[in-house]
Amino acid sequence: MPAPYRFDPVILREYDVRGTVGKNLNPTDAAALGRAFGTMVIRAGGKRVAVGYDGRTHSPDFEAALVEGLVSTGLNAERIGLGPTPMLYFTVFHTGCDAGIMVTGSHNPPDQNGFKMLMAKHLPGGGPVYGEAVKALGVLAAKGDFVTGQGTSKKSDVQDAYIDQLVKAYQGKKALKVVWDIGNGAAGEIVRKLVKKLPGEHTLLFAEIDGRFPNHHPDPSVNKNMRDLQEAVKKQEADFGVAFDGDADRLGAVDGDSRILFGDQLLALFAGEVLKKHPGSTVIADVKASQVLFDHVAACGGKPLMWKTGNPLIKVKMAELNAPLAGEMSGHLFFRDNYGSDDGIYAAVRLMSLVASSDRSLSSLRDSLPRMVTAPEIRFEVDEARKFVVVDEIKARLQKDKANVNDTDGVRVTTADGWWLLRASNTQAALVARAEARDEEGLTRLQALLAAQLQASGVQLPVF
Repeated sequence: MPAPYRFDPVILREYDVRGTVGKNLNPTDAAALGRAFGTMVIRAGGKRVAVGYDGRTHSPDFEAALVEGLVSTGLNAERIGLGPTPMLYFTVFHTGCDAGIMVTGSHNPPDQNGFKMLMAKHLPGGGPVYGEAVKALGVLAAKGDFVTGQGTSKKSDVQDAYIDQLVKAYQGKKALKVVWDIGNGAAGEIVRKLVKKLPGEHTLLFAEIDGRFPNHHPDPSVNKNMRDLQEAVKKQEADFGVAFDGDADRLGAVDGDSRILFGDQLLALFAGEVLKKHPGSTVIADVKASQVLFDHVAACGGKPLMWKTGNPLIKVKMAELNAPLAGEMSGHLFFRDNYGSDDGIYAAVRLMSLVASSDRSLSSLRDSLPRMVTAPEIRFEVDEARKFVVVDEIKARLQKDKANVNDTDGVRVTTADGWWLLRASNTQAALVARAEARDEEGLTRLQALLAAQLQASGVQLPVF
């Protein structure tokens, strides 16, 4: 019987496995995770698993150790090599693999890495591996309850097939000028080949894959990371620009006036298009999204649904309701006709198609949405044992006062001015706050309400 293995519990996160290389994550952990995940797949009836890795300097070593662990359970590993996480999703859903596991640190700092896992839909528990399933892998490993067998390992080239799938998403009627900021992330090679097959004029920024991220950090949800793209769009007088996170499952964008479009704004624009083909359908967004989005979905004849933050949670709800479209403020965008996956590159092509099929610019489409005054999201440290308690305390007080509270994920409080949100992070010892109002005065009042509730629970709200 294989020896038990204990992971540092810190790396077993809500949505994936992730840690700091050399501190609490190393290739030995990767091999053990391969044995644990491989055991889970074998026991679910699977035989083939797709494996990919991102551009971080340590990812090739982690991938090799991971494959060693997977093969030791009897699985056949299909190694798709270096590329974006969505290419792994494509492989699982389009080549008949039973599961997939991606070595990626996503948008985390360069010294961190991790693993995203999924089971194919035809297996029990099909979908993203998260929450209790991640904890179960830790328990399985600690018991040494590994299946043993003799599997195989082979390289599998899926790049061309994946790119062809992306090209099919383009249905535009005019050529556009687009700037693509890869941020030295894992999408570099794919996007370089993709744009050669798309109409229009394309400029690539930082397309060289470099896990040290020498130009800027690959996280389009942080405004400062979008500055290079904004400047390039302005200088080149481009129609718009797009950007990705480190493993390209999230999309960021700027319009022709170099203004950033956030995830909920992109989702609103896509909703108008998707609901024409699927009238009356449900469109899902997380609790951080603007009320403008939910109102826009309803105005377009759809059914808006506010749901919990976290891309595995959105994916599961989307599959449950057979929704054609979903998204998060962070830039995860999910299209049912793209097998319900969050794929930043696919979403970028869909955005190109949307604008190129319209007689309006992206700037004009953005301006068609009502304008709100929004405070940027803030995260502030609160002890792990205390963060959920604080939210529960505030919810109880608000309900006692008969406030308009949505408790889908934390508390989202609606007033005549707008709304404010407080939720506990699922990945950090932190609380997350956001607010949106119709004007600056209303925003100030909302922030004061939030600050007062936090103070009543002994927590100081940082400056927005």
